[in-house]
Amino acid sequence: MWLKWLPWRFLVRHLARSSGFLDPMAVWSRLHRFAQPSEVAEPVELLRAGAVFHARGLMNARAIQHNLDWVWPFWVERQFDPTDPAFVPRAFSITHVNLTNRNWTAVGRPGLACFPIVDPRGLVTAGFDGWSIDAWIIPDAGEPLLPSRAKTAAQRLHLHGRLNVETRIEADAGEIAQWVEVVAVDDEPLCRITLNARSNTPAWLAISVRPANPEGISFVHDVEYLEDPPRLIVNRKGMLRFSRTPDCTMMSDYRQGDVLLRLRRGAPASTVPSISCDVGMATAAALFRLTGEQPAELAVSIPLHEEDGAIDPPPSRRVEIPVREMPGDWDDVFEGACTLEIPDERMQFLFEAAARSLLLHCPGDVFPGPFTYRRFWFRDAAYILDALLVLGLLDPVEAALLRFPQRQGPMGYFRSQSGEWDSNGEAIWIIDRYRRLRGADLPRTLVQAVIAGAKWIQRKRLPEKGEEPHAGLMPAGFSAEHLGPSDYYYWDDFWSVAGLRAAADIAEHAGRGDDAAAWRTDADHLLAAIDRSIDAFAPQRVARGVPASPYRRMDAGAIGSIVAGYPLQLWSARDSRLLDTVEYLLDHHLLDGAYFHDVMHSGINVYLTLQLAQTLMRAGDDRHEGLVRAVADLASPTGQWPEAIHPGTGGGCMGDGQHMWAAAEWILALRNSFVREDEDRLIIGSGLRRSWLAPGKSLRLGPTPTPYGPIDVRLTPEPDHIDVGWRGQWRGAPPPIEIRLAGFRARRVDGGEDRVRLPRAAMVPSDEGGPS
Repeated sequence: MWLKWLPWRFLVRHLARSSGFLDPMAVWSRLHRFAQPSEVAEPVELLRAGAVFHARGLMNARAIQHNLDWVWPFWVERQFDPTDPAFVPRAFSITHVNLTNRNWTAVGRPGLACFPIVDPRGLVTAGFDGWSIDAWIIPDAGEPLLPSRAKTAAQRLHLHGRLNVETRIEADAGEIAQWVEVVAVDDEPLCRITLNARSNTPAWLAISVRPANPEGISFVHDVEYLEDPPRLIVNRKGMLRFSRTPDCTMMSDYRQGDVLLRLRRGAPASTVPSISCDVGMATAAALFRLTGEQPAELAVSIPLHEEDGAIDPPPSRRVEIPVREMPGDWDDVFEGACTLEIPDERMQFLFEAAARSLLLHCPGDVFPGPFTYRRFWFRDAAYILDALLVLGLLDPVEAALLRFPQRQGPMGYFRSQSGEWDSNGEAIWIIDRYRRLRGADLPRTLVQAVIAGAKWIQRKRLPEKGEEPHAGLMPAGFSAEHLGPSDYYYWDDFWSVAGLRAAADIAEHAGRGDDAAAWRTDADHLLAAIDRSIDAFAPQRVARGVPASPYRRMDAGAIGSIVAGYPLQLWSARDSRLLDTVEYLLDHHLLDGAYFHDVMHSGINVYLTLQLAQTLMRAGDDRHEGLVRAVADLASPTGQWPEAIHPGTGGGCMGDGQHMWAAAEWILALRNSFVREDEDRLIIGSGLRRSWLAPGKSLRLGPTPTPYGPIDVRLTPEPDHIDVGWRGQWRGAPPPIEIRLAGFRARRVDGGEDRVRLPRAAMVPSDEGGPS
């Protein structure tokens, strides 16, 4: 306890000044003047993650730029090439990090928390944040085939059976075809790399251990080759098993340079059995002779360890969670789940890829990504679990929700990151969404967590008295970090309103009428405080719309305020404040047909683009079609999106290279295009593209859960009419249903009907705007 009484600020200031450095306390104080005062100056989780990220960047700066004759991952080869659009000058950059091609694709099995990743040129990183495996062809004469330096590659994701990334690369030296998947052999999970290599002349196929991955340096200190069975031991723990014995092995340490340099000096004389490198930059290659006559086939297996992937801090407390065994085959997992049929092969593939990606990243906890974001946030989890819900994957959602109380403090705060006041609303909202879509009572542990969480929101709100713009709102905090520095974000307030209303519904269902009434009243008061705050300062704003907070002008952060429309539906679809905000964002922040987020991400953001699209869809505005198409065009060949996309390279520039919030929004956008809940009714067809309604193939989605029971929707476009049919397994009386197809006036049907024929002769002219 005596440590807190030491004059730390004085000591730090004195040490810095005596050594000629800037006073860090003064710099810290200046930085906080750009933010509203908050009880959490900076979330320790952000500081920790940032420190780890830039520590690697420092290592990259030391290791890469004066060793450019090494073979580096794809992003390095491009970002350090002055002739490439991805080139980034480095003169004043203290750390060198991947800012231009943050792209990778994870493979795995349902329920297994191991995510080997494959980069756009086939580099495989099997263990979390570990070293990588690369395959090369080194001819006896001529230029080698080095995938990371190849200008083009063909890559695809195979979805059925086992999730599998295929990469094919051709060059003058030959061709490498590679398949990466996760398999189980004797209950041991393995990352298996299957290779088919062909050379045009005598050459070597080199399977190389690389001290790097798609983020940068990953140290390799020791490599040893052992026979019977043939294998490489890396860092005395990791292992590569080969399906056949190498002809020889070569190894090198940092002082000698990359093992490639040794390979290019001529044919290897003999096997090098081991290497040690005190720098941590050992490289090694197992070599297999290629004669130039027939392709060579080879399999490399790497054992996986789930415990290696945990980077989250331990939850505050533990609860007993029922163990559910998941089938190991992807097709078995999705049997009976929601399926999609549309006349657009690309969008269909993206839907199926997103569904598998989401389930892969929900092995218990919910992860927004396999690498950079392999940790938990309530914010991402709310959207990811909502997408899994509408897919009908209810059991993994329940398993994830049962872990929520582990992260709840004794006062009811759902904490994934300090200083974020949106998390309680998000946690309670998705718990209630699960209850309503499953149509079953919640487990007692979740009801208790919701009660404690709602009471925390009540206590956390600021007093309503006073003239300040933030009176009655949630405190200043970091909220979604991509909105800016600490502030009184409306995003937090809208989520808190939604959380209180969801808690009231749960309480009422659980027989706690007094709590339900109190929380509905509090939700109404908080929503009124938001309205007062917005309306009081509207005349002073240059641009119309709702900014991120009462203390911000209209800027990119305003994207957070449209949550009042989608997905929370706190405001009506045509609320002028909501639509003005959307118009501002479309006018000022659209780039190449998608939303460019200036704050922090500095890239095209997929999930925010789709949130704009959903808001337009809900308002009956056909411009949502262009936004959805732009997102489809931005997907990688394996059907993935990074968190933010570099407008020049088309590669990732922020966050994880495979972002699950983006995948979730894609699922939700297409599902809601077919059927969505709005107030007290189901709306069918409001997001379907006009081109899909041409005579030809039928369209179908289902079964997808709704609050009224699962529904299956099918549309059959004919030359003179469109048949719209649905089959609902209602839990009570059929809900009101509205048909809103593009080009047709909205049509409300009786709850007992299950089919409507829309004559094409009744279509309205396009300038009338279609559905209203």
